[in-house]
Amino acid sequence: MSLDSFWDHIATVRAGMLDATAGSRRVPMSHYADRDRNCLWFITAKDTHAAKAAADGPLSAAYILSDSGKGIFADIKGRLGLSDDRAILLALWSPVADTWFDGGIDDPNLQLLSFHITEAEVWTTPTSGIVFMFDMMRAKLTGMPPEMGSHFTI
Repeated sequence: MSLDSFWDHIATVRAGMLDATAGSRRVPMSHYADRDRNCLWFITAKDTHAAKAAADGPLSAAYILSDSGKGIFADIKGRLGLSDDRAILLALWSPVADTWFDGGIDDPNLQLLSFHITEAEVWTTPTSGIVFMFDMMRAKLTGMPPEMGSHFTI
């Protein structure tokens, strides 16, 4: 699987579990994939654990994706930091993000986080239940192992 395919997969998944201090507490977060910057973006509040942890400067963090419907499972490592990039925030802003902040995009508690990916261990699987079942039956009839997808590190 190529790096482009990895980005295509993670762009279709809407949420994962962010561990802002690589070993402490994981919390569900929605990410925005930015292939050009090798980065994931998160819109959160300044008083969240993740924002407070990154307040002293970028830190090692982890992000876990698991979506069998999209056929991807990934353990992503990177550097989490605060960002005040208004252009990125404007590009990412949506009605969903707006529901979390009473003051909208100008809410004083709003915080943009950047997660620059340093490595990822990735598993991909067939996304169609029919394809999976066909492959399992073929494996049973032929004795050949089923095609279970790909596993790679980037």
